[in-house]
Amino acid sequence: MTGYLLRRTLGLFGTLFVVSLIVFLTMNVLPGDPATAILGIDASEEARATLRAELGLDRPVWQRYGDWVLGVVQGDFGTSYFFRVPVSELIVERVPLTLSLALMGMMATVILGITLGILAASNQGKPGDWAIMLMSQVGIAVPAFWLSILLVLFFAVHLRWLPPGGFPGWDEPWLAFRSLILPATALTLVQSAVLARVTRSSALEVMRLDFVRTARAKGLSRGRVLRNHILPNALIPVVTIIGLQVAGVVTGTIVIENVFYLPGLGRLVFQSIANRDLFTVQALVVLFAAIVVIANFIVDIVYVMIDPRLQDRLK
Repeated sequence: MTGYLLRRTLGLFGTLFVVSLIVFLTMNVLPGDPATAILGIDASEEARATLRAELGLDRPVWQRYGDWVLGVVQGDFGTSYFFRVPVSELIVERVPLTLSLALMGMMATVILGITLGILAASNQGKPGDWAIMLMSQVGIAVPAFWLSILLVLFFAVHLRWLPPGGFPGWDEPWLAFRSLILPATALTLVQSAVLARVTRSSALEVMRLDFVRTARAKGLSRGRVLRNHILPNALIPVVTIIGLQVAGVVTGTIVIENVFYLPGLGRLVFQSIANRDLFTVQALVVLFAAIVVIANFIVDIVYVMIDPRLQDRLK
């Protein structure tokens, strides 16, 4: 197990290095002048040269990459050209909102997706199973931004139960929570649809195994067989899907925050792209990629911990 953890940790840092290198080269080496992209084609050559010197673009690419990585390790992502403040300050200011939205969406996704999947498997072939599978198919097919608009029209405009968008700040926790309900719901309904189908398929596969039939033959109640035998074994492959869905939730916040006008990292990405803010875009792309990589690393470790078969192989 120790050797596996060491290999996975080395793989984690190796992946983060490759991601940082790809992002940096994409932003700095691909055809096109970053100074021209920021200032526009009408800017004078003197202004572009001044900006290149200000951003350090006149230095060799390997030196710029080394300085950038060293700064990132120390928490320095550079200075935003548009906002004129350190990028790290922008991230620290906006990350609580994005993190709260992602956590709400992920927790609701896991609870709703697994619950619906188990219910569908327990009622295979019955109306409840068909209804859940139909709803999950609709959830998979509906784009998140369109679902967000429908939620706003129904719950905010028609019923007036929830705010249509914006964020009041953390000074009023209840108001802040209410403003995140619709965005988190939009994230949850799309992702939980996938998880429900995977959970149902995994649970049905476990139900056909001999030890489940033996447990039923011993006279154990249906609920006890489900809790003690079916659910623990069905969740093993589901954990892998949850890890993949972390990426979907994290990237989904980019779209959702812009639909609901939330001042999080997702909206900052759009603003930085629109304003051609090179350093901010570069830092945010690396940050989102790192979150996804680290989440999958954690899922890999959890997968080994809950699957005895893998633990035996690693001994």
